[in-house]
Amino acid sequence: MSIQRIGVGPRMSKAVVHGNTIYVAGQVADTTAGQSVTDQTREIVGMIDAILAEAGSDKTKILFATIYLTDISTFGEMNAIWDTWVVQGHTPARATLEAKLVAPQYKVEIAVTAAK
Repeated sequence: MSIQRIGVGPRMSKAVVHGNTIYVAGQVADTTAGQSVTDQTREIVGMIDAILAEAGSDKTKILFATIYLTDISTFGEMNAIWDTWVVQGHTPARATLEAKLVAPQYKVEIAVTAAK
């Protein structure tokens, strides 16, 4: 079975496709770093859309999502964007937790696993 890597960097790839499964690495905001959870979440789900499209999939095929928030009190703010993005009837299994992220300007990180 072949392995395809998307967005290969020196430490990690943005995604790895193995068979019919796509593993998207945790994504953090590029242009909205330091801004609100709303802005960062909106940017991140857009990044996930683009990565999944490049891998030959889309958000309706997300199997599992892990969402990291630096402050769990922003759960509702993140969900306000998530709920408008995710397709009803195609909602993935999901875990959301509070965690210290790699740099203080990042308030949200989202990783997903999807089917092709």
